[in-house]
Amino acid sequence: MKHKTYSTLPPEAILIRREVFMEEQGFQNEFDDIDSMATHLVLFDGDTPAAVCRFFPGEEPGVYIFGRLAVRKDYRGRHLGSIVLKAAEDAVLAAGGSAIHLHAQVQASPFYQKQGYAEYGPMDYDEHTPHIWMSKHLTH
Repeated sequence: MKHKTYSTLPPEAILIRREVFMEEQGFQNEFDDIDSMATHLVLFDGDTPAAVCRFFPGEEPGVYIFGRLAVRKDYRGRHLGSIVLKAAEDAVLAAGGSAIHLHAQVQASPFYQKQGYAEYGPMDYDEHTPHIWMSKHLTH
C-alpha cells in the first residue's frame, strides 16, 4: 500500500466518497467548498484507490480538522482506516499542527477512540445521522 497527498480533490477521492457516503450510506451533501481548501490523502493498493480522507487547518492555531475517512467495501477489515488516519496525523505534524478535531459518525466513534481520540461536546446530526466531535493532541 502507498498513499498520495493532493492539494485539490482528486478523482479517486470523488470515486471512493461517492461509493461509501452517497451510495452505501445515503448522504446527499457529500461534496462542499471545504474540498477546494483541504488536503486529500488517498491510499492505493497498487493502482487501485482503496481509502481516502481529508484535513485542513481549523480556526484555532495548530488545530486541524480531519474528515471524510472512507474505505471501499472490498478493502474493509484490513486496518486501512488506521493507516490513512496515521498518515494524516503525520502530515499534520509535519505542517506544524498539534491537534486534530473530527466530527465522527457516532457508530464510528469506537474506531477513533482506539486511535486515541476523545469525545467532546454534545451529539448532533448531519443529514439525520448522529455525529460527535472528537479530538486528539498529537506528539512526535
